[in-house]
Amino acid sequence: MATQLKRTDLVFKEDMDCNALMHKVMKMGKDEFINQMMDSGLKGRGGAGFPTGLKWKIVKDSPEAVKYVVCNADEGEPGTFKDKEILDKACEKVIWGMALAAYIVGAKEGYIYLRGEYKYLSTKLKIAIDKMEQQIKALGINFTLDLVYGSGAYVCGEETSLLQSMEGRRGEPTNKPPYPGDIGYLGKPTIVNNVETFVNAMIIAEIGAQEYKKLGTKASQGSKLFSVSGDCCKEGVFELEMGMTVQQFVDEFGDGDTKAVQVGGASGFCVPRKEFAKTIIGFEGVPTGGSMKVFNSSRSMYNILENYLIFFEEESCGQCTPCRVGTQQLLKGVQAVKRKEKPKTYLDDLLRLAYTMKYASKCGLGRSVGNAFRSIIENFREEIVY
Repeated sequence: MATQLKRTDLVFKEDMDCNALMHKVMKMGKDEFINQMMDSGLKGRGGAGFPTGLKWKIVKDSPEAVKYVVCNADEGEPGTFKDKEILDKACEKVIWGMALAAYIVGAKEGYIYLRGEYKYLSTKLKIAIDKMEQQIKALGINFTLDLVYGSGAYVCGEETSLLQSMEGRRGEPTNKPPYPGDIGYLGKPTIVNNVETFVNAMIIAEIGAQEYKKLGTKASQGSKLFSVSGDCCKEGVFELEMGMTVQQFVDEFGDGDTKAVQVGGASGFCVPRKEFAKTIIGFEGVPTGGSMKVFNSSRSMYNILENYLIFFEEESCGQCTPCRVGTQQLLKGVQAVKRKEKPKTYLDDLLRLAYTMKYASKCGLGRSVGNAFRSIIENFREEIVY
């Protein structure tokens, strides 16, 4: 008998009084709220999973007078559309979450880096921003928020590339350290968090760390929005507790013939049917920024892999050789094996290349290309070489 998934309704709950919650946090004190954030176990909801409270604490403790808060709304991962849903239906929580972060760390300016395709949401966002700025000014807090638009570069979802783009430069990742919390936008300490992460900060302000920790697992606390698409019985955005198995997910959303689930979009892992029951969706298993793509037996895993590699070859910024050349060679390699121009054993050479890219690439794009590549090659080799 299938285990019922644990659904939550925190992100889109309509009765949150953001102004009152700001009052609550101001009364609580900055240090106490930082402690609440750290105790809650909240990790970034964009996929990387860095502890949010620690990120805020680093910026708060910086002696710099000028600081910034940036919302990463450049949702470019294939199969991910949950941030669009948040901005459309709960943008006030995002904006107040940014104001809350600004108050905690001492920032006076913030920016939403909005994916260019989401520009149609600008009017709604600006109305919500104006309302927030008026209310927060009445609280004695000086904070202004503005919109910046991306131009469709996948690599700008990486925080340092995003900041380079905001400064009018080519969107390319920079070496870490320094991290944005030390040297970010315009060389100043900067918080960069995902859309959903700012909403979760408001949720923690409302229910407290102890209640928040009751959701999910010890390693993956809280709930998460999942963008569900593909060969499934129901598609859309669903809020579920972290820590479910892929089998539980498939029991709820599969079409009865699911052979693989791509967890985390093109940069994530392809989980085969034989691994469903023992694979946890969370930081202790396979993490995800939200994309859940379901494939049934009618799908060619070779075609899926080829599509991913074409995407990465196109989106590589070209700055570092492992990613620039590696994406090209992985694509050419699997195509050559499929055409029988290379022997089946050549796939093992490509796997070694994918491992090299993971450790030698400059940013998360090159490092994550091998995730889908390895998981598809290792679990569906027969579909690549027949």
